[in-house]
Amino acid sequence: MPELSVIVPVYNMEKDGALKYCLDSLIAQTLDDMEIIAVDDRSTDGSLEILRDYEKRYPEKVNVIASPENRRQGGARNLGLAAAKGKYIGFLDADDWVLPDTFESMVAMAEKTGADAVGIDLCRVSEQTMVPTVREICNDESVTGVFDKEKRRQFIMKTGPVVTKIYARGIFFDRPFSFPEKIAYEDNAVALELAMRISHYEHIPEAKYFYYQRPGSTTHHINRKGCEDRMQAMRIMLEYAGKNGSLAEYHDEVEYLFTRMFYITTLLSYMQSDIKRDRAFIRSLGQEMLECFPDFRSNPYYTEKTDAEEKKWVDMQLKSTGFFVFYYDLKKMYRKIRYGKM
Repeated sequence: MPELSVIVPVYNMEKDGALKYCLDSLIAQTLDDMEIIAVDDRSTDGSLEILRDYEKRYPEKVNVIASPENRRQGGARNLGLAAAKGKYIGFLDADDWVLPDTFESMVAMAEKTGADAVGIDLCRVSEQTMVPTVREICNDESVTGVFDKEKRRQFIMKTGPVVTKIYARGIFFDRPFSFPEKIAYEDNAVALELAMRISHYEHIPEAKYFYYQRPGSTTHHINRKGCEDRMQAMRIMLEYAGKNGSLAEYHDEVEYLFTRMFYITTLLSYMQSDIKRDRAFIRSLGQEMLECFPDFRSNPYYTEKTDAEEKKWVDMQLKSTGFFVFYYDLKKMYRKIRYGKM
């Protein structure tokens, strides 16, 4: 059994040497006893050929899986999990990369402390470099150690990305687990479930993960399907919370996470985009929010963490979708004329 399995979902990453840069960072890892499971998600460029080349050159490290259909990132991760043999499981996006000692330091921390999850910080970059930029903290240091209810509550509120952690094998295999398939934002759908499965978390306060800001990526390209995927991801999260008791035990946290991701983020990103306005879609978004959590505006996190501008837009949309769309677009046009930007 290898110490670590790193799962890399791949879809059309040949351009600009992105995939090679990612794989080279994994081949250069100082942790010798690890396997790299690269899952090609039915790429239409030369990504699979690149993966096969690495598998041929590093057969002791690289295992390539070619999906017969495009299952999106969640589906590719599920294929990787099914093949993973490691004591610990990690993930890396195919256009990102890590410092050479990243996984050695994380496994060492897990072995030293007995933690079943270890996280690091990241830095956002717009070019291929191994020089860290501004460190983005993924978790508050106060959540480290064995979870009690308060630590878990804080962790739920800021779980951080899946890709900045390694997990003990049992997190995924002691009970059935799968990422949602064929939608974006699959991390959001399972973040709560993973937070409930972790019992001891440790954190290395260093930016060892390089998150590449690629134009056109899921998080930068806003379209109707992306908005609907985010909504569906949060429905999955809420369904889990209801079935497994976390909604009752951590009601305020679950309600606010749902409010933030399902409603506020979707609403405002939709309005900031150039998508043709569909008032029925906007109206149904608000209606579903109220059906799930009628009193969400009384939530203490909503009161404290939602800024005044966002609250104004929420109140306006829930009162009148037509007036909300008219006023938002009018203000957007004014800003564009005055400041030259949206």
